[in-house]
Amino acid sequence: MNTLEVNLDLVQQYNEAGPRYTSYPPANIFSETFRQEDLDQSIQASNTKDRPISLYFHLPFCHSLCWFCGCNKIITRNPEAADEYLDYLAKEIDLRSHEISQERSVVQLHYGGGTPTFFNVDQLDRLWGLIEQNFNFAPDAELSIEIDPRTMQPGQPEVLYKHGFRRASLGIQDFNPQVQKAVHRIQPEEMTRNTVDQLREAGFTSVNVDLIYGLPYQTAESFEETLERALALNPDRFAVFNYAHVPWMIPAQRIIKEDTLPAPETKLAMLKLITETLTRESYHYIGLDHFAREEDELSLAQKSRTLQ
Repeated sequence: MNTLEVNLDLVQQYNEAGPRYTSYPPANIFSETFRQEDLDQSIQASNTKDRPISLYFHLPFCHSLCWFCGCNKIITRNPEAADEYLDYLAKEIDLRSHEISQERSVVQLHYGGGTPTFFNVDQLDRLWGLIEQNFNFAPDAELSIEIDPRTMQPGQPEVLYKHGFRRASLGIQDFNPQVQKAVHRIQPEEMTRNTVDQLREAGFTSVNVDLIYGLPYQTAESFEETLERALALNPDRFAVFNYAHVPWMIPAQRIIKEDTLPAPETKLAMLKLITETLTRESYHYIGLDHFAREEDELSLAQKSRTLQ
């Protein structure tokens, strides 16, 4: 594969603020005027289209707070919090699943968070039981989960594989100890490598890694080393996110000292490094922050113009 060269002059030409793009619809169009009737009408209209379903379950608990994180999370070390969550989730599924046509099959399911591996093996079993009993899954449905190597417990990869999960995304962010300390996420490289090995041994066919550029103390040189270490894990996909420092929206980010953040020019240098390094290593540029191997279904869908 040819290396995709990044023209920084072109990047600067279009250097303007844009809306959030990590979710759709983006959070900035949410409105308190959205009513129960609107949701009911939306579900009814969706049923008439006879399209398959994708499900997302947000498992919000984390053992500790990463200071950069803007996700919806609850920080606790009480494992019983997950049991209470599942009690309420059972009620929510009972309310909503009956409104969705059973003729529509689920083709995708994702556990995000928070930290899904906060849930122990028994809780993961219970969660899957609630979902499986109420939705009709296609035989080839894609099941994926976000995993924090710091919290993965014995038996979790095996029980997830039993439920049908084959894809896992691992949060790494950065391998540099100074950067990890500055964002309150200590995660030794060996721990991450062991997690990848356990997932592969359990039968997972796709392991993806998440990195973030623009964090405290990062330089193009230090991030190049993180990229090299991440490539050694042989992941199937990369998601390399641009850190947005918005302490007026995310209070925990106030702990991060602004004078430790890389300058905009350094972030652009890291963007160029990321894109050119990964495409040189035979990862296809999918768009925005994502890269996938040439044989990955994302790359194949992009080539066939069926990516959505």
